[in-house]
Amino acid sequence: MVRAQLTGLYVYPVKSMKGISSDHAELTETGLLHDRRWMVVRDDGGFVTQRNESRLALVNTRLEADGVVLSMRGHGSVAIPFESRGGAAVNTQVWQDPVEAMDEGDEVADWLTAALGSSETLRIVRLAPGFRRRLTRPERFGAGTTTQFADAAPYLVANESSLEALNRELVRQRHAPVPMNRFRPNIVLRGLEPFAEHGMAALSGDGWRLALVDHCERCLVTTIDQETAERDKSREPYLTLRRINPVPGAKPAPGFAQNARLDMGLAATIHVGAEVSVY
Repeated sequence: MVRAQLTGLYVYPVKSMKGISSDHAELTETGLLHDRRWMVVRDDGGFVTQRNESRLALVNTRLEADGVVLSMRGHGSVAIPFESRGGAAVNTQVWQDPVEAMDEGDEVADWLTAALGSSETLRIVRLAPGFRRRLTRPERFGAGTTTQFADAAPYLVANESSLEALNRELVRQRHAPVPMNRFRPNIVLRGLEPFAEHGMAALSGDGWRLALVDHCERCLVTTIDQETAERDKSREPYLTLRRINPVPGAKPAPGFAQNARLDMGLAATIHVGAEVSVY
């Protein structure tokens, strides 16, 4: 067991849009409260992320008492309430996980499509009432684990020293260092050795515990500048990370941060600055 400090908390209300930094957050079984509560889809229900629409990185999100507000420079804003408005049913999926969802309406779709200058209509959906997403790989995350629209597990825990190690290697190769937002974590820790998070089993604080269950295999979203939506032509930091911290397995792929699920502490509040135990 080692002691660490919780230095960052981030919620991403809409999958692939900008996140929100906070000094505290509530733990739920599907992740931090309001994390990945909504997702962008095409008219055919296919899900859209920065992988195929990097400009989603430019859409700001702001949580208010009754919902989330989306905004983008030069395009104003649009609000989506927490309370469902009873939109049309949408059958979509997140990778191999089928998802029953509900459309948030034409006003939101028209705003997003225009703001991104998309040639195809982009819509926003939420989970259908009563739907519980089951993950198709329970051997990785646990049979009872569920999320809303996150790629894999409910939580993603990152380590500051892992980023520092990556950036040292990037600078050594004469590449620019990257900020933590390239990896879109929920929880950031300080006080661990570089990449030590991959060998640890749990993270706990006052009345709560997360199980650290699986390496997070990274994709080319890591090459997208979250402030400009531009992709790095040299495919960094993806290539360097793949070399210095490959995930276990036959296929070479970069790993950064650890997927996690809630084991104890439903509705507990966690705080930036708190000391935590990592096992």
